[in-house]
Formats: sequence, C-alpha cells, structure tokens
Amino acid sequence: MGQQEKVATSLAAAVGEEISASLAPVDAELERRYPGDPGTRQPVHTVYVPGDVFAADTIRSWGAQALAALDEHAPDAASFAAVLGLADDLAEPVYTRVRAKLEREPIEDLRVDFEDGYGNRTDAEEDQAAARAARLVAEAYGQGTAAPYMGVRMKCMEAPVRARGIRTLDVFLSGLTEAGGLPDGLVLTLPKVTYPEQVTAMVRLLEAFEKARGLTPGRIGFEIQIETSQSILAADGTATVARMIQAAEGRATGLHYGTFDYSACLGVSAAHQASDHPAADHAKAVMQVAAAGTGVRVSDGSTNVLPVGPTAQVHDAWRLHYGLTRRALARAYYQGWDMHPGHIPTRYAAVFAFYREGFEQAAARLARYANRTGGDVMDEPATAKALSGYLLRGLDCGALDIGEVARLTGLTRADLEGFSGPRRGDLTASAQ
Repeated sequence: MGQQEKVATSLAAAVGEEISASLAPVDAELERRYPGDPGTRQPVHTVYVPGDVFAADTIRSWGAQALAALDEHAPDAASFAAVLGLADDLAEPVYTRVRAKLEREPIEDLRVDFEDGYGNRTDAEEDQAAARAARLVAEAYGQGTAAPYMGVRMKCMEAPVRARGIRTLDVFLSGLTEAGGLPDGLVLTLPKVTYPEQVTAMVRLLEAFEKARGLTPGRIGFEIQIETSQSILAADGTATVARMIQAAEGRATGLHYGTFDYSACLGVSAAHQASDHPAADHAKAVMQVAAAGTGVRVSDGSTNVLPVGPTAQVHDAWRLHYGLTRRALARAYYQGWDMHPGHIPTRYAAVFAFYREGFEQAAARLARYANRTGGDVMDEPATAKALSGYLLRGLDCGALDIGEVARLTGLTRADLEGFSGPRRGDLTASAQ
C-alpha cells in the first residue's frame, strides 16, 4: 500500500439526500416499466395448429413426421450437414441432438389457432372446438405429454369478430379451470392488434375472468401479435408497440411478428413477403427496442415455403428455413414460428448449431471474467450478462449440457443465472 490520500469533500450529506428524494419517482418508474427479464425459459419456436386439427396426438405426430422427413431426405449426419452447410465438427452432435429432440420434445410451444388458421365457423362449432381444445390441453398437462408452453390464439379485438374471440377465450379458459386449473405453461395470443386500447380491452377481459373464477389478479398474461403498420407507427408518429406494452399493465409476455399480414399491410407483393424483407427488419427492430428491459420477449415470424415434395425441393426449403432461423438468432430474435412438421428439424439444427459453434468461446470468456483473469477481450458486466444468457438459452433448448458448460466455465447453473442479472421477480412483485 502506498501513502494514504487525503480525502476532501465539499457537499453536505443533505445534497445527496435531496437528489435521491427528487429522483425517487424516476427510480420507481424505471422499476415499473423496465423490470428486466422474467428469468423463465423462452421457447425457440411456436407451432400453430388449427382448432379443428389439434388432437391428443398432435405433438407426438409432429415429432414422428419430422423424424420421417429426416429418414427420407437426410438419413445421416453427413447428408444433413451437406444440405445445411454445417461444419464437419458440428455435423454429428447437431444431427444426434436434433433426432433426440424430435423424440423427446418435438414442440416447445404450441398454440391452438382459432384465428386465420381456423377461419369463421358457426358459433356452435367453434364452441365445441374451444371446449375440446381445453380438455385436450388439460389432459396433456395431466399426463405429462404437453409441450412446455401451450394455449390458444383467439380472434382479434376488431368489431366483426370481437364477440366471437371473447367467447372462445372464455370457453377455453373456463374448460381449463374446471379441468383442474390453469397450467403454468399457459400462453394466450391476441392477434392483429392496432391500437393500445385493444390491449387494454384484453386486460379488462382477463381481469373479469380472474375475478369470476377467484384467481389471483394478474395470473393470466398474453402475447401481442404485431401484424399491422399501425402497431409499429401511430398516426401521431409515436411507436404504438411501446404504448401497447404499457397498456398491458404487466401482463404482456411477448411480441410476435406476423410476417405475411404485416407485409401485405405495407403493400409488399406476395413473392417478396418474407421475414428478411427490409420492412420486416424495420418492424422487428422497433419491437425489439420497445421491449428491451420490459421483460417482454420478441418473436420472429415464419416462412410459408414448406419442405414437401421430392428430395431436392425439400432440401431447398430446409436451406431457406435454416438460413432465416440463423439470421434471426444473430439479430437476437430467439423465437420464431413453424408452420409444418418438416420445419422443426431445421429449426433445431439452426438453434443447436448457433449455440454449439459459439459455446467454447463464450464459456472461455465468461470463465475469464468470473475468475478476473486476462484475455484478448476486455469484458464488462453487460457482456458477462450476454454470455451467461447465451449459455442458459443453449441449456434450455438442449443444445448444450450442464456438464460440458460446467467443465469449461467452472460455473453452476445458479452461477450463470447470477451473471445474467436481476430478473423480474428479483426487482418487484408487482407482476405476480
């Protein structure tokens, strides 16, 4: 130790106290509006199945169809890697993990669709389909065969279909409640949101249901689907999506980009409607900034090019889907939509390759940061948060194993969660 320095100050303690008092409302507002990540698993995709198609064996059937597609069009690691351009060292581990995932957990998030994928039916028919969906979802959770996340996409809050959407949601939630209660993995999707007032209406609807059924206030959250230009930019020039998050009063769990409705709304021709169109990039960038720090997650859209037909055609569709998924991951859109069983092999291949090819470097950097040792990159707490988040997402989806992460980092999962920063439950109980 060197010579002790003389410490001089000029400000009275009251100055700091007065400043803190003046900023107390700002502190409270920051905590309310930006509570941080909820700290829960985010699924890598959402699968939409029409209400009249959803069945007790849907999840198992999708897994079987995806495995059959691999068997027919890429029966081994080398052929699958050749289609997708996987590096040699990734071919076997990715292929093996994809097959295991399709056998164990082919769908991470399933939405029974009563909107575009279902269409307009008689009230009696939709009532029956919604009640059936509730029964099947409840049975799946009871039997341990459910996806980690499941729920419904209702019709939107626009006047022509509003009453039908409200009734379908009521039938579905009531059926779940009477079958044993709402599952932890319940997710609801509100489509074609244009005005924040429609989000507020959804909040009031859920409040009424919770009161009618004696549920804890705030128990039910929902996703907001971004499918119109007005949901990005309002008539007064403000970012509508940011106002929608606030209008949800802590219930918003995600923002889902609707590739085709949004593109069509802007006049993009059908041949060019895709998740990598500049219009899509702009919308998702606005969504991403609006959601940052709020605990609301952003999901990419889908591709409508299906991997069906002869092998060459399937391979082309696989390459397209793989490339779009990798592009989204690089832009921090960690979730997307899948429309066909043939999409999920390349969904998982892209996700697993993304995490495995960067795993060793991320682990080494985080280990150096944790141990305060030097390296060729000077990382800060924000980077450590990103590194730990990367590893946690890789663990959640099955791309990585905790043993290999611990071996390279010397850290437990609890350590990783600590580095990933405070999450919603650590900061406030207001969203509970």
